[in-house]
Amino acid sequence: MADPHTATVSVSGRTLRVTNLDKVLYPATGTTKADVMGYYAAVAEPLLRQLAGRPVTRKRWPNGVDGPVFFEKNAPGGRPEWIETVTLHHSGRGREAHDVAYVLAGDDATLVWFAQVAALELHTPQWRVDSAGERLSPDRLVIDLDPGPPAGLAECAEVALAARELLADHGLVASAVLSGSKGIHLYADLPGAADLPGAADLPGAADLPGAAAPVDPAELAHALADELARRFPRLAITTMQRDARRGKVFVDWSQNNQAKTTVTPYSLRGREHPTAATPVTWAEVVAPGLRQFEYPEVLQRLATLGDLLHLP
Repeated sequence: MADPHTATVSVSGRTLRVTNLDKVLYPATGTTKADVMGYYAAVAEPLLRQLAGRPVTRKRWPNGVDGPVFFEKNAPGGRPEWIETVTLHHSGRGREAHDVAYVLAGDDATLVWFAQVAALELHTPQWRVDSAGERLSPDRLVIDLDPGPPAGLAECAEVALAARELLADHGLVASAVLSGSKGIHLYADLPGAADLPGAADLPGAADLPGAAAPVDPAELAHALADELARRFPRLAITTMQRDARRGKVFVDWSQNNQAKTTVTPYSLRGREHPTAATPVTWAEVVAPGLRQFEYPEVLQRLATLGDLLHLP
């Protein structure tokens, strides 16, 4: 007898076995695995644009967001044979050196497979690999604005506007993405140092590479974060100690470290409600009532506003 909880689907010419489509992954809203698959299929075009060439670390909730969660870097056994991977060497940094076979997401079938294995959150670095699987220089900068209660999105928005101006002073155009959790992520396309006027004048940026070399995004982001904290001591802080962050916005520059990842724009979040990392306009950032969006709203926004994230 056929298993009523198992089906075989074809996505962009790929055959995929899916199971337990009625399994509830977000109990607060009744959102099922099928709903998650539908979202990732519907948002495939802008999401794949962000994932392209970036090794994907998955955050999985096999029993839904009320159950256990784990990060997964290595591509698991039993995956479809068409899932693309890239093997990267990690030098260790305090532990034994090792290789990791990361998943690369190049088509919407891979996104549906992510949903099948309850990989709700998709995290990526600020760099890509080339067609030969070699790591490229970082191509974008990210600043994570994380509020310490009772500070919230309104305080993040205030710091985001200041960060936008500071980035513009140094030739970088910032795009805002609601994290889907508590704060705001700022992204900027990262050109070479020769295209960054005044970068060497930033406090703490004396060691930035010369004009012929690519900018070190961790160094640059650290300098920008320190400058924000200096200009806005009432609101912005760069220390990671949680007690010190109460009522302030933590300006996290460290996600530009080549070993770090950030949740990808348009990824779902494993929160109580099915929010997603959502690009927003700067007019929305300054407007009252700024809030995180759930995935049906993200799809509505795409239909009416298009993709607001202008990154390569």
